[in-house]
Amino acid sequence: MRGYDRLSVYYGDLHNHCGISYGHGSLEDAFLNAREQLDFCSVTGHALWPDIPEPNETIGYIIDFHRKGFAHLREVWDDVQRTTAAFHRDGEFVTYLSFEMHSGADGDRTILYNGAEGEIVEAANLADLHAKLRGLGRAVMAFPHHIGYKTGTRGINWATFDSAFAPVVEIVSMHGCSEADEGPRPFLHSMGPSDHESTWRYGLSRGHVAGVVGSTDHHSAHPGSYGHGRTGVWASAKTRDAIWEALWARRTYALTGDRIEVQFSVDGGPMGAVLPSRPHREIGFHVIGGAPLDAVDVIKNGALLRRFSQVDFGQRVPLEMLRTKLMLEVGWGARGVRADWDVRFGISGGRVLSVEPRFRGPEIVAPQEADPTAPPHHHTSHWEHEGASAVRFTTVTHGNPNNMTPATQGVCLEVEMSPDGEVWAEINGHSERFALQDLLEGARSGRLGEIDSPAYRFHRAPRWEELEWDATFADPGSADDGDDVYYLRVRQVNDQWAWSSPIWVKASG
Repeated sequence: MRGYDRLSVYYGDLHNHCGISYGHGSLEDAFLNAREQLDFCSVTGHALWPDIPEPNETIGYIIDFHRKGFAHLREVWDDVQRTTAAFHRDGEFVTYLSFEMHSGADGDRTILYNGAEGEIVEAANLADLHAKLRGLGRAVMAFPHHIGYKTGTRGINWATFDSAFAPVVEIVSMHGCSEADEGPRPFLHSMGPSDHESTWRYGLSRGHVAGVVGSTDHHSAHPGSYGHGRTGVWASAKTRDAIWEALWARRTYALTGDRIEVQFSVDGGPMGAVLPSRPHREIGFHVIGGAPLDAVDVIKNGALLRRFSQVDFGQRVPLEMLRTKLMLEVGWGARGVRADWDVRFGISGGRVLSVEPRFRGPEIVAPQEADPTAPPHHHTSHWEHEGASAVRFTTVTHGNPNNMTPATQGVCLEVEMSPDGEVWAEINGHSERFALQDLLEGARSGRLGEIDSPAYRFHRAPRWEELEWDATFADPGSADDGDDVYYLRVRQVNDQWAWSSPIWVKASG
């Protein structure tokens, strides 16, 4: 697609936490977990909260663990920089240094350096932070996260937002989704619900130019923890400088979990572009889902312009070799009961084109939520190739904590294989084999033992036309010849989502 020539998509998480402040797990484990399923990563230390409330009997413990976490980060900051530098390899795995500033008045910020060195900047407020970052003389940004909370309660204050320091805003994480008033992933944390004037769509309606990212904001040394939030970037290479350039150009999109590949363009300009106005615009997209696609929405000026669904894309001619995605998910069992998994997963009669791990970390945030009996080692999932047509992965599950929150682990294989080929797995010594035709019809599941025992599921194998959609159409622009802003929203049948950074069309551009 025009606008994406000579670019590749890379996936990462730029805002997450571990034990370097008041999270859990080591920084080494965090980077090891990130390297299993991400291309780039920053592990963020909680550093300061200039307008922190005064402690009282109700919130004293919250203020206490924040202050202890801030102090601990300063004690280990030199080690944080050394470890961040040690894990970085341009072309293989990219790391950035970051810290976090809370702000009740203006919303929290992730301060991200283009490198592994930098200082913890002491600031009295957001304006002071911006002034001091300007004086550093190095490449740095400060983007807002969990923006949807009400202004004054650590949600974004659009009146003080400055795109000179924040090319992007984080619109999805474990806190929820801040796209608009209604949508997926509601805000359920004890910090409160979301507010209309803190949404991304509200900011766009006020003329702000800001792309989007997704992050986990995970607190247990698992960057990219599946389902919490990730970022896709279109960059010229898997290097620090190339990904940094893509962030500032806003060639970014936000994801909940699956690696949905999203290209979106207006008049050939990629996501993040600011274009001059034309009387007729050519709108285009190309999307490859991690699971069957359900809807692709083109949003214009905060309203639905066009929705594409499965009825818009017909069946393709059958081929001798089928391309599909095979997902094997493990977990379930009694709540809180640990299960260790050793799985070999592969195919016959074809080849594996790519591997997408979908690993989760434990759902704990504040220090008092940690299990004191749990082992300190937080790197519990790993995968590797076994020849050209199989992988082996090891992981740990503890049963789903309730009937609404998944705690499963999985691996997805993109494959090309004969319709007569087989999908097979060795799961803790238990063998399963299915003809691909069986999985094209529907999912298959099994258990390792009696009722409440750990279980597994081979998801339905979708046909490729369910995964890859592309379309173009013309839009006449606004009747008053004013500015317009477009973005793309993608929903999969499995409730995984993606949102592109906008493309702005400026009447004065």
